[in-house]
Amino acid sequence: MKLIIKFILPLILVIGLIAYAVVPLVDSLTLKWFTKDVEIRSKLISSTLNESLIDLLNVPSKKKIEKLFNRVTQDERLNAIAFCDVNNKMLIKTSTFLEEITCSQVDDYNEYKVLKSGPIFVAGHSILDQDNKKLGQIIILHDLSFIDRRSAVTKKYIIYFFIALGLIISLITIIIARISIFGLIKGMRTLLKGDLLLDKQATNTSPEFDPIIKDLRNMVFELEKERRFRDEVRISWTPKALKGILQRELSGEEVIIVSNREPYIHTYKENKIEVHFPASGVVTAMEPVMRACSGTWIAHGGGSADKAVVDKNDRLTVPPNEPSYTLRRVWLSKEEEEGYYYGFANEGIWPLCHIAHVRPIFRKSDWDHYVAVNKKFAKAIKEEAKSKNPVILVQDYHFALLPKFINELLPEATIITFWHIPWPNPESFGICPWREEILDGILGSTIIGFHTQFHCNNFIDTVDRYLECRIDRANSSISFKGNLTAVNNYPISIEYPVKWSKDALSIEECSKKIRLKHNFSNSILLGLGIDRMDYTKGILERFHSIERFFELYPDWIGKFIFIQIAAPTRSSIDNYQRFSNEVHNLAEKINHRFSSESYQPIILLSQHHEPSEVFEYYRAVNFCYVSSLHDGMNLVAKEFIAARDDELGILILSQFTGAAQELPESIIINPYDIEQCSHAINKALTMSLIEQKERMQSMRSYIQEFNVYRWAGRMLMDSARVRRRNKIIGKLHL
Repeated sequence: MKLIIKFILPLILVIGLIAYAVVPLVDSLTLKWFTKDVEIRSKLISSTLNESLIDLLNVPSKKKIEKLFNRVTQDERLNAIAFCDVNNKMLIKTSTFLEEITCSQVDDYNEYKVLKSGPIFVAGHSILDQDNKKLGQIIILHDLSFIDRRSAVTKKYIIYFFIALGLIISLITIIIARISIFGLIKGMRTLLKGDLLLDKQATNTSPEFDPIIKDLRNMVFELEKERRFRDEVRISWTPKALKGILQRELSGEEVIIVSNREPYIHTYKENKIEVHFPASGVVTAMEPVMRACSGTWIAHGGGSADKAVVDKNDRLTVPPNEPSYTLRRVWLSKEEEEGYYYGFANEGIWPLCHIAHVRPIFRKSDWDHYVAVNKKFAKAIKEEAKSKNPVILVQDYHFALLPKFINELLPEATIITFWHIPWPNPESFGICPWREEILDGILGSTIIGFHTQFHCNNFIDTVDRYLECRIDRANSSISFKGNLTAVNNYPISIEYPVKWSKDALSIEECSKKIRLKHNFSNSILLGLGIDRMDYTKGILERFHSIERFFELYPDWIGKFIFIQIAAPTRSSIDNYQRFSNEVHNLAEKINHRFSSESYQPIILLSQHHEPSEVFEYYRAVNFCYVSSLHDGMNLVAKEFIAARDDELGILILSQFTGAAQELPESIIINPYDIEQCSHAINKALTMSLIEQKERMQSMRSYIQEFNVYRWAGRMLMDSARVRRRNKIIGKLHL
């Protein structure tokens, strides 16, 4: 009985609170409802009397007007009527007109008033002749006391309704509770007997208790996950915090990052060596992590002066001004680079995973180079590892086979593979002739990370389709060839605050600098696109939407310019050459169509820009346009937000980016819908400063909290948990 009372009392309390909240709401709604009705009636009365009053005013007849007013006020709800001239002098009124109401108080408006005599509704309406000349105004007073009477009746019925509802629900609750408690006690007694929690094959329990058994079996895992979550919440995600996690959770183990693109490129220019920061989302994300954790970054050395600056072991310390980690360069022959990078990785895997309507090309010779280069990098990792169990972060689709090769050389290493691009569905991935070998290679990882849960699900479904393995979907893990691999989503982000902001020019100075550089007037509004010259970025669709924008909103011609920075990439691949030509041709066509002597709507900058230069463009424009046709995350969107410390500017963002799930305050578009995109441009250009600030403040707050240090920290914490679990399992087997 006590348990039943515990159910009933909160239920009655909640119903009572709802009733307490609803009753005043009914009063308010009733008042609004009837007031609106009276307002409509007053307008109707005024319009009805208008012609009669015009005739009577032309032939002054006060008695006739009074008689007309008295006849109208016979309605019990209509209290009184008066007529005021254009000088606010009351000429005629009924005997019931209230002295508190004067002509000067009422001038073409409606108002609810509560006087000593009771609530009334005052309505003033102008009387106009045939030439729309104002002859005066009519004041109508409505008696609203009937609202209180109706409201009282309504509240009484609502109270009766909630009392009845409470009694019925209480009765149903008592009956169900008595039945359920008996069954629950019986089931729990059965559950707590024997080895049910340990024996996954046990079937002598009711199906209703299967979820409870499953939850109890995963209790240790959930408690550990909760502990890590609490630790994560307490952490302020900074480089120092990331380093602390490495020291605390992983006992200061060395971190090795492996990527194809290097963080710093050395090139010759007029017999001098220059250092460049490449246009790469991977580098943008990983470089601040590496600065925080130290360790070694292993990458392909492709700069013309790269060999001139390394030591005899192909190493150098970077960044150039504040060395904090080691860069180890791996050299590839021209044939290896053509086959592994341009061939298999970018003519095969890249279009396969992006599903951007470009046919993947697979050649056996490219595959052979891909295998050889992955082995070459595995050997370099073995040479750089200072311990037998380093933490190795393998980056992206260039190294799908690398985890397996690392496992063969460093079986105790913790391998975190992060796939920066989308993972396709099983049917699409099945096109690849070496699909099983690629999956086998990736599953050498301790942890596999993707930007979104959708890509995690696609990967698990693909493995389930093509490999014989055990998959635990509840815990998102795969057991293959004795190796357990966790598959998690880690939405990547950027450094915050961005290092370029430290010495950056103000927003006003950046705007002035960019406008002076391109000879733009201050009245011109600017849009910006920042991409590599890649067919997955939707640059053609973006330009088509700009063309359509000018067709729909021709007033913007001469007042709006779009700047497209498109860094050249993979220019030796035919598809990229054709795409670059199409982009240039379309830009020329649009410029020819809408340009004038001193105006060109699209500025196409097809050259590499240093991050500090791009940062200035972010700060100078009115909006940034990201129209990727398929993207893992897209960090341009987050970089733009981080650059806008004035909390202004608009982000137009493709729904096919991972960032769209995290930044709903942006203007989300379908890049294939040219009409929708053109309207989005107009919305960005006309959005109020207040709305811009509200949207940008929310997005900046998100980027600040969910920065790249949090992204890396979560992976390191998960890897530490896996290492502890493996140690426990190892001891149990001894």
